[in-house]
Amino acid sequence: MESFFHLMKAEMMDEHFENPESLAQAMTEWIEFYNNRRIRTKLKGKSPVQYQELANQLVA
Repeated sequence: MESFFHLMKAEMMDEHFENPESLAQAMTEWIEFYNNRRIRTKLKGKSPVQYQELANQLVA
């Protein structure tokens, strides 16, 4: 968990937010990207969602 927050903070550090709502929106968007769309080399160059879909196809 600590590593996750460090990564999020490091990637969002350059942005400036006008109010707490814009910060919360940016964090929500980043978490959605992190969980669903980022490409991982450990997952054979696929996003977590793509890799899960591939695994589900192999099981079915």
